[in-house]
Order: sequence, then structure tokens, then C-alpha cells
Amino acid sequence: MWKREKMWMIKPPTEHPKESKYRPVLESLLPRDPMSRFNLKRGSPKDEFPNLDQNYTLMGRILSLHMYTRQFNRATESGVIFDDIIRPGLEDPGQPTGPKAVGCLAGDAQSYILFCDFFDRIIESYHGYKVTTDIVQESDFNYDNLKGGDDFDQEYALSCEVTAGRSIEDYCFPTHCSRGERRQLFTLAKTVLEQLGEDLPGKLYSIAELSHESEDRKVMMDSPPLSLIKIGVARDWPDARALWLSEDGTLAIWVNMEDHLKLVSYRSDACLQEAFKTVCISVMKLETLYKKLRHAFIWKSHLGWVVSSPAEVGTGLKASVTVKLMHLAENKRMDDILDRLRLQMEVTDCPGIYKISNLQTIGFNEVELTQLVVDGVKLLIRMEKRLENNGGIDDLVPAQK
Repeated sequence: MWKREKMWMIKPPTEHPKESKYRPVLESLLPRDPMSRFNLKRGSPKDEFPNLDQNYTLMGRILSLHMYTRQFNRATESGVIFDDIIRPGLEDPGQPTGPKAVGCLAGDAQSYILFCDFFDRIIESYHGYKVTTDIVQESDFNYDNLKGGDDFDQEYALSCEVTAGRSIEDYCFPTHCSRGERRQLFTLAKTVLEQLGEDLPGKLYSIAELSHESEDRKVMMDSPPLSLIKIGVARDWPDARALWLSEDGTLAIWVNMEDHLKLVSYRSDACLQEAFKTVCISVMKLETLYKKLRHAFIWKSHLGWVVSSPAEVGTGLKASVTVKLMHLAENKRMDDILDRLRLQMEVTDCPGIYKISNLQTIGFNEVELTQLVVDGVKLLIRMEKRLENNGGIDDLVPAQK
């Protein structure tokens, strides 16, 4: 017969005087689980799993209940939870045709580490690049290594643009940052851009100043773009957002928009070589100036330059050329050609005019990615000329990437 164990026979754990004395100190050094700070009124992962019907983003294709459950009870030190990550793709579910959207944004740099199960899958699906800690993402700003880019046929290449995004260490990304953080980032940018102006004269305009016309600039913005509203970046608009424009018109720098910094070099003469050179020089100068203020750009060896969108990690660089392709764009092999060239094509407001750019931003350095665009655009123009003369293009189609 079972007998109740006598309480006096159960010995209490041995107490060591020093252990008792220092236990509160030792426990205070243990990192707290960020989720323990919240009291979220949530159901089970199954109850909270989003409806992904008619969601055409990569997030909608990749996310499963099992993956959602794995991420459900995690939070970064700044309070980013998984629902914050996928919210942009739920607000804007994408289109069944056209350029694919990732449907997610990181709230801070730690998001890429804590939610790596999800982000690594997104990066692999979008870029065709498998993230591994064994491979270090390279960076090369030596613009002299770029071959060509200044000799496009002007009848077909109409303009070009090079952009580069950067994020600042120790600050949340725009989807998650507080008003105070955003204002601190603005103050930092203002200080840095004043110093940049010593080499490249320019002027910083607040977004409020861009709401009315001015003779010294051609940019106007009276309300936040719909794309920023959908992804939650337009909170407290236009507080602490700005645009810096160089006097010679070769460079624009957006502050606190999709990323902490977004450099843009646009040229109406389609000289991609000069646009790339401008961005390379400016990025390196900005990096040096921010480091002097002890606020480096965010860099992870396996991801490269880290920004809010997984579609732009690695280099953060997009090089594009606006090209007239009246015949080639309608060719049945166009999608396959672009895939082999590692490029993407976007429709513009003008019939027959398209924007050709690099799709991948990781796995190659800056020079290599821009070289892909230079070589690819030249080949597309050759194909367009062939089709204009009723010729074939099969011999020009590149081998599989």
C-alpha cells in the first residue's frame, strides 16, 4: 500500500552562504527573454496564423503554420516580433504577375539572426543564393574595375540610375523605430551631410519643404507614397524625413524613408559608369564620416550590408537602365533571357520603354552586379536591333546562368 512520504525525511537543498549572497547579482546578469516583457493578448499560433489566400508575395508562398509556430514566441531586444516582420506582405499582398515582392521587412538588424529560418528562405528564393556562415559577402567600390557603362547606344538607352541603401548600427529600421530614434538619425544625417558638403556641395531639405515648388530643385512631395503607407514606414509623416540634393544634380540622399539612408544617382545621358562612380565615392565618404561619429553602417559577414528589405541585403545596390525595347519585350523568350542574364524588367508609363536592373544584390560585389547590368543591357539592345530588321536572336541568347 502506498504511504505518504514523511516531510521530515525530505532534505532541503544545501545552502551555501556565498551562493545565497551573490545569487541576485548572478541572476541580474542573465539576459532576459524579450518576450517576457510583453503581455500580448494572443491566441495559439494556429489561431493567429494569417490568411494567405490570394497572397502573391514570397512570404505568402514560403510561410507555413509550422514555420510560423517556430517564430511565434520570439522577439528581438528592441521588441520586434514575427508578426511585425510579415505585416508588410499582409498589407500589400502583391500581384499575380509582374516583379515578385518579398512581402516582409526586418524591424532591426537582429531580426535577420533571430528569424533566420524565415529570412534565409526568403533570400534564397528571391536571390537564388543560399545563405551560409561559411561564405563571406564581398564588397568592392573600386569603380575603375567596371568595364563599359559609358557607351550605350543613346537611341535605345534613355537614362540610368544607381541606388544604394545603408542602415546605421544600434538603431531600429524605419518600420519599427520610435520617433526619438528617427529624430536622432535625422540629427546624425544632418551633421554628416554638412561635412559631405565640403567635398560635394549640396543642400538638405525637410520633407515639409518639398511640399511646395522651388527654383533650386525639381523634386516635390506633398504626401507619403502609397508604398510607404502600406508597409508602415510613413508613421508620423513627415517628421524627421529629409532629402539632400547635390548642387550639380548628380546625387540625392533620402533620409529615414525605406532605409536610414538611400543614395540615388540619376543620369539622363544613361552613363551608368558615372552614376556608379558617384555612388561608390559617396558611400565610402559617408561610411568614414559616420564611423567618426561612432555610428558605423550595419555589416554582417554572411549577409553583407544589412538593410530593412531582404530583397536588397548584400550590397544594397540597384543599377538600372531605362531602355527602349519595342520588339524584344514582346518576344516569347524574354523571360528566359532575363533569367539567364540575372536581370529584371519593369514596365514604365511609356509604351515600349522598360527599366532593366539587377535582381540579385547578394552573392556578388558591387562592381560585379553593375557589370551584369552593363553587359546585359548591351546584349538586349543588340537583340532589339536584330528584331527590328526581322532577324533571329537564338544565337544571341546566353547560356543558362
